[in-house]
Formats: sequence, C-alpha cells, structure tokens
Amino acid sequence: MSHITIHEVGLRDGLQVERAVVPTEQKIRWIERLCDSGVDMIQLGSFVHREKVPQMADTDALFEHVRARDGARPIFSGLVLNEKGLERGLGCGVRFFCMGVSASDTHSRKNTGMGTAEATGRIIAMARAAGLAGAAVQVSVQSAFGCGFEGLVPEDRVLGIARQFVEAGLTTISLADTAGHATPDQVERLFTAVRALDPRIECACHLHDTYGFGLANCYGALRAGVTCFEAAFAGLGGCPFTAVAGGNVCTEDLVHMFHRMGLAAHVKVDPLVDVAKNAAEVLGRELPGRTMKTGLIPQGATC
Repeated sequence: MSHITIHEVGLRDGLQVERAVVPTEQKIRWIERLCDSGVDMIQLGSFVHREKVPQMADTDALFEHVRARDGARPIFSGLVLNEKGLERGLGCGVRFFCMGVSASDTHSRKNTGMGTAEATGRIIAMARAAGLAGAAVQVSVQSAFGCGFEGLVPEDRVLGIARQFVEAGLTTISLADTAGHATPDQVERLFTAVRALDPRIECACHLHDTYGFGLANCYGALRAGVTCFEAAFAGLGGCPFTAVAGGNVCTEDLVHMFHRMGLAAHVKVDPLVDVAKNAAEVLGRELPGRTMKTGLIPQGATC
C-alpha cells in the first residue's frame, strides 16, 4: 500500500454549518495541535462571502498565520467556489486549492447558484488559472454517490464530469459523498471506474457519515486504490445546502482504524483526540467522534 494521505478538513467543512463562530485565536490553537499530529494536509477554510458564511470570515487571517511554515509539512489547502474566491486565495498565497462541481443539478444550484454544466466550465477555467499561478489544484465531483434532493445520481454523470477534468489536464480528483448515501461496494466500483479513465489520476475521497456508513466506505475506497482521505476532527461538519446535513468521517476514528490495519503510522492519534475534546468544550455539546470517548484499543488486543 502506498503512503496514506490524511487531509484534515475540520476547520472548513467541520465548522461551516456551526451557528457559533469560533474565534480566530482558538482556530490557531487547533491548527498548531493538528500540525503536531502529523496529518499531511489541513484545510484552513473557504474563500466565500464573509456575511453569508461568517464561520469562514477569518480564512485570510489563518493563511497569513501559517505563511511562515511555507514549504514545510503539512500542506495548507483552501476551498474556492468562484473566481473572486480564487483571487482572494491567490492573494493570500494559497498553494493548494480545492474546488468542485456537484453531479446533482439541484444541489449545484443551491450551493453555487449555477447548474452542473455551467459550474463545470467555470471550475475548469479556475483550475487552469490557479495552475498557471503556480498552485496545485484538486477538483472534486460532489454528490457523487447520491443526492438528498434528486436521489440516486447516475454513475455515468459522475464519470462524465471526471472525464472533462482529465481532458482539461486536471488529474487530482476527489469524489465527495455530500449526502452520505454511499455504500462500500458503490464506493469501490465508482473509484475503480474513475481511476481507469487515465493512469495519471490520483484520487481522493471525501465521505460523510450521515447514515453511519463512513468508515466502511473509506475501506471501500481503500480497496479501489485510493490513498488520500479527507476527514474532520470529532466528526464535525456537513454541507448546509444538502437535504440532511451529516458530519464528515471522523479523523481520529479513521486514523485509529488505519493504525489497526498497519497503515498511516506517521499520524498520531493523541493530538487529534485533544483537538476533538476541546472542540466539544468550545461548541458546548457532545460530538460524533468515538475514539475521543472510548480511547484507543490497547496495543496487542485482538478481540
């Protein structure tokens, strides 16, 4: 198995649906502890309208904070939805952009105000512009495994978007289970089909645990050869523009599972648990993550 990449997205996808705005100073403390864990990537936020998504209003400031770490691990990523967001991100020195298109036309319009076809063209143009500016880009197909509004999303539609990405020279591709509808066999089948489009493709998965299938679906992705996994500390998150918003796969739970499988040994669980427990205190409620409540399985335990 190749190196497993853990892309921590709690500061963005985890917090975007929260009513309370977490202070910048608190986010910085979490960033520093997440860096201690050894995760490969941390998504600091999204460059969206500050008034519409106040939880992301300090994204520019967070990138300014980590500027001194430029060139060191982890990689810091930022999400952009439109050209104005890309301009802001480039101005902040973002070196890794995430941007995507929903395979569900209904979800696309609720999320971006555009249908899937229009959004695809604009995202491809944005990705090319980011690349010309020297930044790396990951493009995603959202609602790839189903939609809370439209139900089943045809796999051909997902593959069609992925094919357009590849034809544009974009080969780092994520499939996102925005609604949490995926099953392990579906995840394995669709990622296998995407990887078969072009040998240059590097796949990432972004899976939600809305119905409790999250870790099982990560295993399905692993079986298909996926080595990059996006997850959020404490299992926070959910898309505010889907019918039923469910949290992300929990980072510390995912890493704990990988450790039991002999994988991702470079990532430490304890710092992730520290952030998850602190997040529960800051947000004032119990959060979905399990490992922060149960602790780790004792070393050497088999049953």
